[in-house]
Amino acid sequence: MKKYVVLLTGGLLSIGLQGCGEPSLNEIKDKIVKVETPNGKYTTVNKNSGAYGKYQIMPKTAKHYTRKLKIPRSEWKRPKNQDKIFTALLEDNIKNLKKHKFKVDAFTVYGCHQQGANGFICIMKNQNLSNKSYKKLRRNLPRKYKNIDKNQLRKMWINYWKNKMREV
Repeated sequence: MKKYVVLLTGGLLSIGLQGCGEPSLNEIKDKIVKVETPNGKYTTVNKNSGAYGKYQIMPKTAKHYTRKLKIPRSEWKRPKNQDKIFTALLEDNIKNLKKHKFKVDAFTVYGCHQQGANGFICIMKNQNLSNKSYKKLRRNLPRKYKNIDKNQLRKMWINYWKNKMREV
């Protein structure tokens, strides 16, 4: 009996998501781009974090995915490679969400993109958050929420981003 390995691609995953009553990968991508780079340019640079491109990919993340996808490291900023890296990143995040029994939607996928899959899962399960995690939560909220009490910060972050991802 022959065994076949099925490799998921953005297109297949998109079809798979829609079949489960979940948003398509393209719908989720579009929402993330509207939040990360409203102009949608592949050359956008975040001077504070070092994130680059249409999807605001961190250099450390790009390094991991260039290895995984066998893309020359020096070519990760090319638009087609940003697309490949981001699709692979989303597929990994969606796999993690499903493994931990989270609903796949724009909020949960974006939360993984912003906080890292493990960070997002800790936030949502209210597990011990490090001081670094609290700083990341504060950094990813509008200035008016920067001084919110640490005990309320997690809930504020969740509510803010759930609403934001519904709006875009």
